[in-house]
Amino acid sequence: MIETQKGQERVLLVGVDLQESDHFAMSMQELESLAKTAGAKVKGKVVQKRERYDSKTFVGSGKLEEIAEWIEAEEVDTVIVNNRLTPRQNSNLEAILGVKVIDRMQLILDIFALRARSHEGKLQVHLAQLKYMLPRLVGQGIMLSRQAGGIGSRGPGESQLELNRRSIRNQIHDIERQLKGVEKTRTRIREKRLSSGIFKVGLIGYTNAGKSTIMNVLSRKAHYEADELFATLDATTKQVQLADQFQMTLTDTVGFIQDLPTELVSSFKSTLEESRNVDLLLHVIDASDFDHARQEEVVLKILEELDMLEIPRMTLYNKADLVEEFIPTLTPHVLLSAKSASAKQDLQEAIQQKIKDLSEPFNLLVPFSKSYLLHELTQFALIEESQLTEEGEHISGYILPENRWRLEVFYDGAT
Repeated sequence: MIETQKGQERVLLVGVDLQESDHFAMSMQELESLAKTAGAKVKGKVVQKRERYDSKTFVGSGKLEEIAEWIEAEEVDTVIVNNRLTPRQNSNLEAILGVKVIDRMQLILDIFALRARSHEGKLQVHLAQLKYMLPRLVGQGIMLSRQAGGIGSRGPGESQLELNRRSIRNQIHDIERQLKGVEKTRTRIREKRLSSGIFKVGLIGYTNAGKSTIMNVLSRKAHYEADELFATLDATTKQVQLADQFQMTLTDTVGFIQDLPTELVSSFKSTLEESRNVDLLLHVIDASDFDHARQEEVVLKILEELDMLEIPRMTLYNKADLVEEFIPTLTPHVLLSAKSASAKQDLQEAIQQKIKDLSEPFNLLVPFSKSYLLHELTQFALIEESQLTEEGEHISGYILPENRWRLEVFYDGAT
């Protein structure tokens, strides 16, 4: 492999515009960002307009010659195609061009492998890679069978291709077994959190929208954030004090992206489950991105696939400091800059108002004999007003309908 002095792979980006979507340019720009995130040096882009993809080589013969010229002139190591290649297309392109060829899905999987930090995250990425790799062994059958040829390989024994398939299937089975064990632990923690009555908030959004920054603003705790794609992969849940003693949990999950490999959606299902059981989803959107409307559509489509559209949702248009005029497309929404001094207060007020919208008002007279339970009350109920009287403390506030039964412990007259 020819590499630059800095050790970066020289890559050429290839895309086919079917002229069915006006988002092709955005997709190619995103592919360049993905390649740079993976540590590559982008030497150029080759784009072709066609009515359909070539079934054998993805692009036409004329473009193949142009790509070959780019490879020679720029000493390109790798060609990255902005689409999901079939095993046949991948094999044919590598044979013709003489360099490594990967597609958009493989690139995303590679970035996920770089970014995964937790044991569970690494297992999930490895599983996705193996599931992606398995059908792609078909095109390599002749080569692998020859490797297994010769003395000791004759007779009814398995070919190298079959051995490789068996090895991958065994690895998939082993990782799925390990993930089931991890999921049991995660489920126990999640059930404990659900039974606590604490309000649960989940952060979702397109990759690099600023979810980790929002989490840091609300929690005041260090959480990795960077201006790059897929800066956060592993689900992180933190407990946050919203108002007075009112507690909520805040969960940050992996960012979404268009054409997210199905292998990843499947592998990360347990991680995304963290957001399935929340009371409120905060949909973070980069207001400064010229194609933010398309990114909104991608996120909502994935939420639909995960049966999460019914979860109450509030939109946070982030990076408002980078735009002069902005017209929101989703409601209810909040326009803010997570980097501003007022960000935390703006977020807290918006979340509190949403909690009130989702909750029921209550009035409660807590006798002095039960005053020791007040701290517990403030953790699952949003207190609006508190006033001492001769009989005890008069409390008014808001509580989720499913938590209203928790008021019974104070006295039978809760309203």
